[in-house]
Amino acid sequence: QLQASGGGLVQPGGSLRLSCAASGSIGSINGMGWYRQAPGKQRELVAFITREGRTTYAVPMKGRFTISRDNAKNTLYLQMNSLKPEDTARYYCNAISTFGTVWGQGTLVTVSS
Repeated sequence: QLQASGGGLVQPGGSLRLSCAASGSIGSINGMGWYRQAPGKQRELVAFITREGRTTYAVPMKGRFTISRDNAKNTLYLQMNSLKPEDTARYYCNAISTFGTVWGQGTLVTVSS
């Protein structure tokens, strides 16, 4: 399973670091990603990282967000800087493993003054 953490309330322009720890019988993990879903909107890709470290970002996040992972710890990270109110959403991590695609429960990020 995946356990996301690190969400909270932050002012515009602030930063947060999300973490996603994999545990249990999850198999061998290949790609991992962060997605988000704002109220009334569809879930969208934030960033994705392969096991080798190749990254992909959605256009609105480029230059502000950084995805990384620690393969030894089976942990995924998302450093979010220069946060905007429109970044408010529940952020979900996922992992593509030999057992299939696994989703975490999400962590809420609220950007507001």
